[in-house]
Amino acid sequence: MLSSRPPAMPTAPEGTDPLEDLLEFLARSLVDEPEAVTVESFEEDDGTVVLELQVAADDTGKVIGRGGRTVSALRTVVKAASVKEHKRVLIDVLDAD
Repeated sequence: MLSSRPPAMPTAPEGTDPLEDLLEFLARSLVDEPEAVTVESFEEDDGTVVLELQVAADDTGKVIGRGGRTVSALRTVVKAASVKEHKRVLIDVLDAD
């Protein structure tokens, strides 16, 4: 019987941010156009890591979800992973304009 689960998350290459890779993997699993998913990160003055997620215009609603539940779940998972990295993380979903 074939599994409907997405493939396992590959190990991140050396020098890449594992939180950025995690968010990208989760977002690609949710959208219709996974090749359009991009995640960029930068660090604020207080040390907070900001992850900016951009998806295709038609997929923005899927990433945000009804009442923001999906993006809230994404934030929860990435924040839980950030504890291991000893970082504070914010996730912004950017418009695809």
